[in-house]
Amino acid sequence: MTVPHDIHDILSRTRGAFVGLAIGDALGAPVEFMTSSEIRAKHGLLRDLVGGGWLRLKPGQVTDDTEMALCIARAIDAAEGWDLNGIAGNFAAWLRTRPVDVGDTCRRGIRNYMLKGVLETPFNQWDAGNGAAMRMAPVALFTLGDDEALTDRAVAQGRLTHNHPLSDAACICLGRLVHLAIQGRSKNRLRREADRLVAAHPAFGFDKYKGLASGYVVDTLQTVFHHFFRTTGFEECVVATVNQGGDADTTGAIAGMLAGAYYGMEQVPRRWMKRLDPKVREETTRLAERLFRLSPLYAAFPPVGSVNDQTVDCCHYARK
Repeated sequence: MTVPHDIHDILSRTRGAFVGLAIGDALGAPVEFMTSSEIRAKHGLLRDLVGGGWLRLKPGQVTDDTEMALCIARAIDAAEGWDLNGIAGNFAAWLRTRPVDVGDTCRRGIRNYMLKGVLETPFNQWDAGNGAAMRMAPVALFTLGDDEALTDRAVAQGRLTHNHPLSDAACICLGRLVHLAIQGRSKNRLRREADRLVAAHPAFGFDKYKGLASGYVVDTLQTVFHHFFRTTGFEECVVATVNQGGDADTTGAIAGMLAGAYYGMEQVPRRWMKRLDPKVREETTRLAERLFRLSPLYAAFPPVGSVNDQTVDCCHYARK
């Protein structure tokens, strides 16, 4: 394992991954289920956290993508380690709050746990949705520096609700991409990782992008990869992804996670940070740092004091 020498850079990218997920979710949710042409007709190019949509959200409000990721992060934080029972319990408690949005497959898997105590939902050929992939940020941050742990825990958390090989593969690939991005690897290196996924599962091929952005995990990753590898900045990537339409909260969340890990908090626009739900902004920032502190990568750093000693206010990094 190669240990980066700049902890400030690692912290920026770590926070960028989790905060970026929330930003992408909040940007995309108001246009979920709309086509790209419908978005253009209503918003022109959607560039701001406007709220509204079919869920009638407040500007900066997030949905199940961020909320389920926070359930995972809170369980790891509380246990100071991996706790699948704790994650499942948090999912159940969250579902009882009647959240503003929850996918049918996620709901079914959580209810299986609530009624039967099972930690792996049965295989279902129709469960290749994006509901497990969308919540990968905390798993990736907690396993930084350990690919074996990433693989095991990506699949374990995914199968709480989604037991399908394409979902498993998507979760693992996204986790590896976040690891590479946070450690400062080039976009060419990230592209080779995406190509490994396509080689193993050709359905994910995105060179000839068809413009589909549904809740099917293949469409989701094709959309995210198409825009991530064709853009050159955080805002450009997330805006392009969300304006594709379809399952825009989830494609936006995953694009925000990946772009945030790659570009860091420096590129997260200030106007978006100000509009994001303050509680979500604070908690994603705090838990990102906490998960990094619990990761094998942090343990490999020379002693430099606590992470908090190295922390710079996230708004210090915002450019706009």
